[in-house]
Amino acid sequence: MYVERKITREFINASKLNAILAVVGPRQAGKTTFLKVQGEATKARYLFFDDPDVKELFDSDIKRFENQYISAERTTILDEVQYGNDPGRKLKYLADKGEKIWLTSSSQILLGKDVLGWLVGRVSVIKLFQFSLNEFLSAKEQKETTKKILYRLIEEHMIYGGYPKVVLTKENSGKESLLRDLYETMVLKDIARTFKIDDIDSLERLSIYLSHCIGNILSYDSICKELSISFQSVKKYLDAMEKSYLIVRIHPFYKNKLKEIVKQPKLYFIDTGIRNVIAKEFQVSHENKGKLFENYVLSELIKADKEVRYWHTKGGAEVDFVVQGRDGAIPIEVKTKAAPGTLSKGMRAFINSYNPKTAYIVFWEGEESDLKEVGCHIKFVSIKKLLSDLE
Repeated sequence: MYVERKITREFINASKLNAILAVVGPRQAGKTTFLKVQGEATKARYLFFDDPDVKELFDSDIKRFENQYISAERTTILDEVQYGNDPGRKLKYLADKGEKIWLTSSSQILLGKDVLGWLVGRVSVIKLFQFSLNEFLSAKEQKETTKKILYRLIEEHMIYGGYPKVVLTKENSGKESLLRDLYETMVLKDIARTFKIDDIDSLERLSIYLSHCIGNILSYDSICKELSISFQSVKKYLDAMEKSYLIVRIHPFYKNKLKEIVKQPKLYFIDTGIRNVIAKEFQVSHENKGKLFENYVLSELIKADKEVRYWHTKGGAEVDFVVQGRDGAIPIEVKTKAAPGTLSKGMRAFINSYNPKTAYIVFWEGEESDLKEVGCHIKFVSIKKLLSDLE
């Protein structure tokens, strides 16, 4: 079953602008399937750089590689091209020849100066993540929802995440098995191999530690002390995890350095299913419900291509997320259960400090409603309504 992806229109428009397109995102998020579907009209050729013959020819002689695999009549898909030798310069050669090339990668290394840095003005970059909520509902063939149905489906999406194979697997045991395999592949291949990390044990211990810290402000000193890992190693591992689309660090929103936190990031996982398999928590409990839903909302905002920040004053006032809208900053507070008309001190403090035109209280359970306060339109909404509004 093929599920239409949200990025389709963006991809089609981008393909008219540049001969080279790069689709990046987590491993097994559906990049290859998406590109093969888009390339059906031109019978696109798919080349994977784990194939030793493909890599050998690319590494040894780009003109012979071109002669073997590239043709004007067909699009060529190069998967994980960053594993080739000197890929940036060679891709520039193909781009300047006018060849139609689509690239895909599960590592942000592709986006660096050693690869796409050579292709400035010649390439469009599009991110493809795991299934968003709307894509998840399409995969479930769920056209209509009630509050009860939406609650149940969000719970499933939040527990098992949005990896296409996981979503389309019916048995929960099968979902959990797939997630375990995915995590092991990400750690051993995408992170350890790509970033040359030999100490797999420390990497896994850090992953487990982080899975219990979602939504927390990161303290590098605490991590080093708790896990007996050097600061340099912690920094290297976190960078590798983020560049492999396992975690994301969001940074503070601020304008007053004296009163607001300006440096320390908060930590989340890109996919809550992966977080849950690492933490070995495949159920929503009283203890994890709030943080898990907060991570879920953050994940959906990232899939909606929003640059997300958080707000925290040195006096303790805070708002979970801040995104940029047409009329300025939009604060978003996450609640598993929201009482209409009830505002936290943090949200009131943000409204008084920044005078936003719109603010959101996004809930898992609750009634949609509106409130006006100090010129701000405060909306109590479901996650589905929030995403619709922001789009």
